[in-house]
Amino acid sequence: MTRKLPSMSEPQLLIGDTASHEAWHAFGIIAEFVEATERLKKITPAVSIFGSARTPVDHPYYQLTEKVGRLLSDAGFSVLSGGGPGIMEAANKGAFAGQAPSVGLNIELPMEQGGNDYQDISISFQHFFMRKVMFVKYAIAYVVMPGGFGTLDELMEAITLVQTGKSLKIPIILVHGPFWKGLVDWLKTTLVDEKMISPEDMDLIQIIDEPEAIVEAIFKHYETRGFRLSPAEEQIQLYL
Repeated sequence: MTRKLPSMSEPQLLIGDTASHEAWHAFGIIAEFVEATERLKKITPAVSIFGSARTPVDHPYYQLTEKVGRLLSDAGFSVLSGGGPGIMEAANKGAFAGQAPSVGLNIELPMEQGGNDYQDISISFQHFFMRKVMFVKYAIAYVVMPGGFGTLDELMEAITLVQTGKSLKIPIILVHGPFWKGLVDWLKTTLVDEKMISPEDMDLIQIIDEPEAIVEAIFKHYETRGFRLSPAEEQIQLYL
């Protein structure tokens, strides 16, 4: 017997009034977006820091991230992290001790133990995609520490948005070269060689190991234009 999906014109069984539930869910998404934008629109310029939730406090990656967060905060940048443990906690901890706000974009995940204690501004999200929008919407740079699938997801989305012009061209900095070498080599020898990306796409990312050099690279990127967005750039960010 051949099976087929029902056509859109055939009546569908709605369990628990699914259509109504989806409509109210959409309103919840809108409310989450409005609340987050209202609370974050005054934190700029801000830098998003990504990295593993599994990194212990005594690990060199944690200590490196804490120093990066502190230097960025003292330089006047708000620091955005996922608000959880590990690298996220280190970023918030460093920023919390500095001059600019430490911001946690929190979401409940099975592998994490909840939000960290170093957040001047703490926002909780129900929707993963909405949280990711906020990382991009308010960042003038991305600092990507060693991490797992979640970190790679954020990194690739950031590169894609910049590459396609859906987001502004901003610094995307990978920290700790030995960790990222294998990935970067693969991008060059496979994606570029097989023409999946253009050679100049590799210029969208840079590898920097020293915390002071990270801050300097961000300032250098903006030294001729400043951090304020033009009306055209604000329009780009509006349609992320």
